[in-house]
Amino acid sequence: RSLNKLQEAKESIRRSSGLDVSIFSADVRDYDAVQKAVNDAGPIDVLVVNQGVFVPQELDKQGLDEIKFMIDVNLMGSFNVIKAALPLMKEREDRLPASISLISSQAGQVGIYGYTAYSASKFGLRGLAEALQQEVIADNIHVSVVYPPDTDTPGFEKENEVRPELTKLLAGSSGSMKADEVAKKALDGIKSGSFTVPCNFEGHMLAIATAGLSPERSFLMAFIEVASVGVLRLVGLFFQWNWYQTIENWHAKKNSKFAIIDLSIYTQE
Repeated sequence: RSLNKLQEAKESIRRSSGLDVSIFSADVRDYDAVQKAVNDAGPIDVLVVNQGVFVPQELDKQGLDEIKFMIDVNLMGSFNVIKAALPLMKEREDRLPASISLISSQAGQVGIYGYTAYSASKFGLRGLAEALQQEVIADNIHVSVVYPPDTDTPGFEKENEVRPELTKLLAGSSGSMKADEVAKKALDGIKSGSFTVPCNFEGHMLAIATAGLSPERSFLMAFIEVASVGVLRLVGLFFQWNWYQTIENWHAKKNSKFAIIDLSIYTQE
């Protein structure tokens, strides 16, 4: 939404590639503002829906205003952007393939402690994408959902500062990626017409384990999903058991610490 940052990005692109780009600013929560920006931009061939906010916290400690903020930006914002762009995408004259890509998260494939509202918003993108693909396939528009892991950005740095301790224990073991690496994976997925776009090895395993009824355009990947789903379900169960054991141990340690403090106070009295 910041024109200054958009201008900096525009100049960076111009210096590095010689290409000129147009910039438009809008808050994705405001449908009218998004509609105006889309109309000013003109017809769209590839729409990347990439806005997102995240405040990690346990549900009972998180304010409803923060929860609503995440849902409004991550999920409703995606509806606003797609709905504003879709009419012009459908009316394109060349009828060549077009793409709509939604940037979800690995937290949109599996729920993690402290991610309650964020995961809900990112899980919602998959349902949006699966239904939307059926609605726009006749218009030669291909929908994809990108599932990045933790990505090294300023937002991720801020998130780490406020992550609950248990979240760090459970989510910290999966590595992060550079933003340009995620961007390359996303573009490769869009070009190939893939519906599900994982970004690393863990992402590929999650994509197979959670394939469900998602569209699959590759016969090879369809075969791999069918052949691997049983084994990956077993692996997933071991991960879940380990997570819940970690949670149990953490709470036991925490309660034990309080018990020792209470005993010392009692002894002093």
